[in-house]
Amino acid sequence: MTTEPLRRRLAPAVALLLLAPWTAECVWGGFTLTGMPFVVLVLAPMYGGAALLIRETARRLGLGWPGIVLLAAAFGVVQAGLVDQSLFNPDYLDDTQFADTRSAAEATLVPGLGFSARQAVDYVGNHVALTVCAAIALVESYLGAGRRSRPWLGRPGLAVVALLWLGGSLLVFADDGGRKGFLASPGQLAFAAGVALALVAAALRRRGGRTAVGTSAAPRPVWAAAAVLVAYVGAGLVPGWAGVGVALVLGAVTAVLLARWSRRTGWGPAHVLAAGSASVLAAAAFAYGVPTYSPSSPAADLAGDVAISVLVALLVGGAWWRVSGRAARDRRRAAGRADHPASPPA
Repeated sequence: MTTEPLRRRLAPAVALLLLAPWTAECVWGGFTLTGMPFVVLVLAPMYGGAALLIRETARRLGLGWPGIVLLAAAFGVVQAGLVDQSLFNPDYLDDTQFADTRSAAEATLVPGLGFSARQAVDYVGNHVALTVCAAIALVESYLGAGRRSRPWLGRPGLAVVALLWLGGSLLVFADDGGRKGFLASPGQLAFAAGVALALVAAALRRRGGRTAVGTSAAPRPVWAAAAVLVAYVGAGLVPGWAGVGVALVLGAVTAVLLARWSRRTGWGPAHVLAAGSASVLAAAAFAYGVPTYSPSSPAADLAGDVAISVLVALLVGGAWWRVSGRAARDRRRAAGRADHPASPPA
């Protein structure tokens, strides 16, 4: 086992710790430019800690991206159902510029459990796509193959991150601006906990499993991006219960497509980056038409949206440059080996 300097080992972990809250709450236009640093620092323990724990667990146990998706969904349920309890609080957005979404949410109330299926899909889906998967895919794309596929933290580091996540979650739960004084019923809390545990169990069932590589070639990375983009954009186009059904079908179809394509020859880091960055690019584009949580001036809104576009372009562009550069070097090495084959033994 090679020993790397502490700074080199911790750099990607710190990057994910800070990137996850930004992709979770800022990339879609929820905050102005001046508010973003505060949001990132305050929410890094909860959002970044969760993304880092999910990534480290998946890499240590060999769960792959399906395992990451399932664990991300479990985190989304815990976050919205147990921590800030926005899933069960009908007044949660009333003091924001999203108060007008309440009627649409109430149109898909689940009888007996008191939560909106529309909001459940949106909250959990955004945590899967933006908070966890996009952040992990972007950070890992800057790394070489060895560092991308192995854990970054030892057991002490994992313990610190777990405490960060727990502390950040408790802070949001206790803060008036986090849970907003609402407390879900025991039945609602039990339901959320049960769903989260079921998702974790489903993820862990992949432990030790190996995926066979098919003989057909994987599609170009643009098709992986297109599949995620269609699911991300299409999930919010249809209102009511029909829209919930459309969102679930699109999510399921996209998951099946990506899982099948990832078993084919030629699937690699470029495909992962394409799939992971598609939702971030879409969210950044939509930011120009989305209000911030709190009222702000048109100039502040525009400055924030432009800053988001620039940051996303730099993040995604830099990741593509790293991935394409490594791919080009691998092709040159392969060509060199073909031109200069090893001499046969005497």
